[in-house]
Amino acid sequence: MPTKKEDMPSTIERSPKKVQDTYAKTLDSAHQTYDSEERAHRTAFSAVKHVAERKGDHWELKDEKGPSDPQAAKAGKSARNGSSKTYGGVDASKPKSELYDDAKRAGIEGRSRMSKEELAKALQKHSERETAKARS
Repeated sequence: MPTKKEDMPSTIERSPKKVQDTYAKTLDSAHQTYDSEERAHRTAFSAVKHVAERKGDHWELKDEKGPSDPQAAKAGKSARNGSSKTYGGVDASKPKSELYDDAKRAGIEGRSRMSKEELAKALQKHSERETAKARS
Protein backbone atom coordinates (compact mmCIF):
# COMPACT_ATOMS: atom_id res chain seq x y z
CA MET A 1 0.00 0.00 0.00
CA PRO A 2 1.56 3.36 -0.98
CA THR A 3 2.03 6.03 1.65
CA LYS A 4 -0.25 9.08 1.61
CA LYS A 5 2.55 11.22 0.17
CA GLU A 6 3.13 8.82 -2.73
CA ASP A 7 -0.60 8.43 -3.20
CA MET A 8 -1.26 12.18 -3.23
CA PRO A 9 -1.46 13.82 -6.67
CA SER A 10 1.20 16.40 -7.32
CA THR A 11 -1.29 19.31 -7.38
CA ILE A 12 -2.24 18.52 -3.79
CA GLU A 13 1.42 18.29 -2.73
CA ARG A 14 2.03 21.88 -3.92
CA SER A 15 -1.01 23.20 -2.06
CA PRO A 16 -1.45 24.65 1.46
CA LYS A 17 -1.38 22.30 4.44
CA LYS A 18 -5.15 22.62 5.01
CA VAL A 19 -5.80 21.35 1.47
CA GLN A 20 -3.39 18.45 1.97
CA ASP A 21 -5.00 17.57 5.30
CA THR A 22 -8.51 17.71 3.85
CA TYR A 23 -7.49 15.44 0.99
CA ALA A 24 -5.64 12.96 3.21
CA LYS A 25 -8.38 12.69 5.85
CA THR A 26 -11.11 12.27 3.26
CA LEU A 27 -9.05 9.72 1.35
CA ASP A 28 -8.55 7.66 4.52
CA SER A 29 -12.27 7.77 5.25
CA ALA A 30 -13.17 6.97 1.63
CA HIS A 31 -10.86 3.94 1.61
CA GLN A 32 -12.88 2.53 4.51
CA THR A 33 -16.16 3.22 2.69
CA TYR A 34 -15.37 2.29 -0.91
CA ASP A 35 -13.63 -0.71 -2.47
CA SER A 36 -12.55 1.29 -5.50
CA GLU A 37 -9.31 3.28 -5.30
CA GLU A 38 -10.55 5.61 -8.05
CA ARG A 39 -13.78 6.34 -6.17
CA ALA A 40 -11.84 7.09 -2.99
CA HIS A 41 -9.68 9.63 -4.85
CA ARG A 42 -12.73 11.23 -6.48
CA THR A 43 -14.35 11.59 -3.06
CA ALA A 44 -11.20 13.20 -1.66
CA PHE A 45 -11.00 15.64 -4.59
CA SER A 46 -14.67 16.54 -4.03
CA ALA A 47 -13.85 17.42 -0.43
CA VAL A 48 -10.92 19.58 -1.56
CA LYS A 49 -13.19 21.46 -3.98
CA HIS A 50 -15.26 22.63 -1.00
CA VAL A 51 -12.31 24.39 0.64
CA ALA A 52 -10.07 25.26 -2.32
CA GLU A 53 -9.92 26.27 -5.97
CA ARG A 54 -7.56 24.90 -8.60
CA LYS A 55 -4.99 27.55 -9.60
CA GLY A 56 -2.66 26.20 -12.27
CA ASP A 57 -0.48 23.49 -10.75
CA HIS A 58 -1.82 23.79 -7.18
CA TRP A 59 -4.92 24.52 -5.08
CA GLU A 60 -5.59 27.71 -3.09
CA LEU A 61 -7.98 28.03 -0.18
CA LYS A 62 -11.17 29.84 -1.12
CA ASP A 63 -11.33 31.94 2.03
CA GLU A 64 -7.67 32.89 2.27
CA LYS A 65 -5.32 35.01 0.20
CA GLY A 66 -3.17 33.12 -2.25
CA PRO A 67 -0.42 34.14 -4.70
CA SER A 68 -2.90 34.22 -7.62
CA ASP A 69 -5.51 36.26 -5.76
CA PRO A 70 -4.24 39.75 -4.78
CA GLN A 71 -7.76 41.09 -4.21
CA ALA A 72 -8.66 38.43 -1.66
CA ALA A 73 -7.11 40.23 1.30
CA LYS A 74 -9.07 43.41 0.57
CA ALA A 75 -12.34 41.55 0.00
CA GLY A 76 -11.88 39.40 3.09
CA LYS A 77 -11.12 42.40 5.28
CA SER A 78 -14.22 44.32 4.18
CA ALA A 79 -16.38 41.24 4.73
CA ARG A 80 -14.98 40.74 8.23
CA ASN A 81 -15.39 44.42 9.15
CA GLY A 82 -18.87 44.78 7.68
CA SER A 83 -21.68 44.75 10.19
CA SER A 84 -24.12 41.89 10.05
CA LYS A 85 -27.70 43.07 9.69
CA THR A 86 -30.09 41.55 12.17
CA TYR A 87 -33.70 42.29 12.91
CA GLY A 88 -34.80 41.11 16.32
CA GLY A 89 -32.45 38.16 16.19
CA VAL A 90 -33.23 37.31 12.54
CA ASP A 91 -30.03 37.33 10.52
CA ALA A 92 -30.60 39.32 7.31
CA SER A 93 -27.16 38.37 6.00
CA LYS A 94 -28.49 34.88 5.20
CA PRO A 95 -29.15 34.20 1.53
CA LYS A 96 -32.60 35.29 0.38
CA SER A 97 -33.54 31.69 -0.38
CA GLU A 98 -33.01 30.69 3.28
CA LEU A 99 -35.04 33.64 4.54
CA TYR A 100 -37.76 32.77 2.01
CA ASP A 101 -37.86 29.16 3.22
CA ASP A 102 -38.11 30.34 6.84
CA ALA A 103 -40.95 32.71 5.87
CA LYS A 104 -42.71 29.90 4.01
CA ARG A 105 -42.54 27.66 7.10
CA ALA A 106 -43.88 30.54 9.20
CA GLY A 107 -46.77 31.08 6.77
CA ILE A 108 -45.89 34.69 5.96
CA GLU A 109 -48.01 36.04 3.09
CA GLY A 110 -46.53 38.00 0.17
CA ARG A 111 -43.05 36.61 0.74
CA SER A 112 -42.27 36.23 -2.98
CA ARG A 113 -42.36 40.02 -3.44
CA MET A 114 -40.22 40.84 -0.39
CA SER A 115 -36.55 41.83 -0.30
CA LYS A 116 -34.11 40.13 2.08
CA GLU A 117 -34.57 42.89 4.65
CA GLU A 118 -38.36 42.75 4.38
CA LEU A 119 -38.30 38.98 4.83
CA ALA A 120 -36.09 39.33 7.91
CA LYS A 121 -38.38 42.02 9.38
CA ALA A 122 -41.48 39.90 8.69
CA LEU A 123 -39.82 36.91 10.37
CA GLN A 124 -38.93 39.09 13.35
CA LYS A 125 -42.56 40.29 13.69
CA HIS A 126 -43.80 36.73 13.34
CA SER A 127 -41.39 35.62 16.07
CA GLU A 128 -42.56 38.45 18.36
CA ARG A 129 -46.22 37.47 17.83
CA GLU A 130 -45.44 33.82 18.58
CA THR A 131 -43.60 34.79 21.75
CA ALA A 132 -46.53 36.99 22.86
CA LYS A 133 -48.98 34.12 22.18
CA ALA A 134 -46.86 31.74 24.21
CA ARG A 135 -46.77 34.13 27.17
CA SER A 136 -50.55 34.60 27.28
